[in-house]
This record gives sequence, structure tokens and C-alpha cells, in this order.
Amino acid sequence: MDDDSNPPLMATYKHLFDTHPHRLDAGDRTNDHDECDLPVIDLASLGEEQCRATIVRAASEWGFFQVTNHGVPQALLDELHEAQVGIFRRPFERKVRKPLLDFSPESYRWGTPTATCLEQLSWSEAYHIPITPASESETAGDKIRLVIEQVSSAMSQLAHQLARILIGGLPGDEDDAEMMTRCTRNTCFLRLNRYPTCVAASSAFGLCPHTDSDFLTILHQDSVGGLQLLKAGRWLAVKPNPGALIVNVGDLLQARSNDLYRSVEHRVMTSAARERFSMAFFLCPSYNTLIRPRCTGDPPLYASFTFGEYRNKIREDVRLTGRKLGLQRFRLQVQGGLL
Repeated sequence: MDDDSNPPLMATYKHLFDTHPHRLDAGDRTNDHDECDLPVIDLASLGEEQCRATIVRAASEWGFFQVTNHGVPQALLDELHEAQVGIFRRPFERKVRKPLLDFSPESYRWGTPTATCLEQLSWSEAYHIPITPASESETAGDKIRLVIEQVSSAMSQLAHQLARILIGGLPGDEDDAEMMTRCTRNTCFLRLNRYPTCVAASSAFGLCPHTDSDFLTILHQDSVGGLQLLKAGRWLAVKPNPGALIVNVGDLLQARSNDLYRSVEHRVMTSAARERFSMAFFLCPSYNTLIRPRCTGDPPLYASFTFGEYRNKIREDVRLTGRKLGLQRFRLQVQGGLL
């Protein structure tokens, strides 16, 4: 779609295409035969030990998995998708100047202001929505606010269920219940994403390669596809599954698990033919939450840090280098070398 709803991505970042020519290699743009079959876990049997063990194994081996019978009504997800399409169809100037509902003006974001080369540019727009409870008066008169509230509540409940299972699968007998209470509706957020069509699809990412800086992410994507993850040095496409939600481990859970679970690098590819929509829920703790590797017998691989310290270091690195370094900043040295 090329109308007044699109952010001026090409006009803003044309200098990167002109001065930093870069074309993604044919082998880098995953073809159909490179699609991966993510583990699919039926949460209808969540109370059984085998189901919980499968979740732990998938987080350890893949860092990504899919869940069905997850408790988030499909009709609700469809309703949010319909509302999301309408939100992004609004004129760009309106999206920039008029906040969505009762959210701050900064909730709307597009492109990558810090990008100095095409590898750092994300060809996308998004709304970052804090999960703060809305009052009855706020939801009563606005259908969009109500559906966002309902989806946020359902996603939060699912994320806490899965996080408790994964933390319960770590070695030792330490009680992590208190840590999960720090992941509240005031600290987590929802992100609505749109990836416009891109005439230079062979030269730009929809979302550049990254890991998530949270405990756990739950993703609902449309049927267009484009999500890829890095496994054994190879980029693999995640085939859309209409009846499933995608779950992936974040940096905080990798550090807490002492690398038992993996926060896997992933990205979104652009398309010259079709726009893509997705919605993600991020399970985040309060900034003063201490992340300390939980291990028995093995040495800790990371220094302890608070979530606030982690976020500040990410911002500093992005400002200075243009990219996130993440967990590398907190990895411990042993016998003169990095673990």
C-alpha cells in the first residue's frame, strides 16, 4: 500500500541505500525448503509432567516453540488484528501527531533513528503499549481499548504460566515466585507491528536481527510469514501456524538459567508484495529486579545485574555502536578468557 498512511521510510533512509549499498545474498533470504518445524506443544495437557518437560526441552534446544490450546480466544486475536489494521491505516501525520487512545505520543515508532547502515534499519512501524489497567470508563466507550485490555490480560496469564514452568525446570530448589511477582501489568507491554511493502526488499530487513530483552515473548503473526530464527549458524523461516502462538526465550531467562535456555537471534524479512502484521507480548520485570544465574555445581556464566542496569547498557551501546550487545556485556571471565 502506497498512500498517506505509510511512514516516509524510503525518503528518510534513502541516504543509507545510496551510500551503504548492501544486497542480502540469495542464500541469506530463506526459501521454502529452509522452513523449520518449530516444536508445537498442546497446552491442553499442561497439568501433566510430560507437557512441562516438553516445554523445558523446547526452550533448551530451540529457544522458540509454538503453543496450541493456549487459552487466548482466537476470536479475540482476530478482533485485535482487525483493529490493528485499522489503526495503521490512519494517515501517517495523524499517527505522529495524535496519540492512540490514552497512550503517550512516544508509543508510536517507525524506522530506526539510530541506524547508520542498512543492517541496522528496520522497515516497520509499531505501537508500544504499556499494560496498565484501563478504567471501566476508558474501556466502555472504545472497542479498541477494550480488546487491547482483554488480549493483554490473556497474554499476561499465559506468559506467567509458561515462565513458572521454565523457571521451575532449572536446577536447585530456589523459590522464584517472588521474581515472577515483579512482572506486573505495570512492567510488561504489548507491541503492535506493521511491516509495509518494500520496493528494496532485497536490501532491507523488516526487523533487523536481535534478541529480546525480557523473560519471555509471546507472538501472534498473520499468514504472510517473514519471521526467521538463527539455529546452528543458519537462518530458518518460521512457517505461520494459524492456530498457534509463538513463544521465545528472552535475555533475562537465558541469564537466569545460566544458558540452559537460549535467547535466540531472530529477524523479520521484508516483502515487495505483501505487508505483514504481528502482535507481541513482552514479559518484563521491574527495573530493580536482580537477575542472578541459578546454577548448582556449575560456575555462573554471568555477573548479577538488575533489569534497569541491563536496559541502560543496551541504550548506551545502541547510542555508541548502533547495535545491541546485550548479554555479552555481563558474561564473566574465567581463567583469562570468556566462558
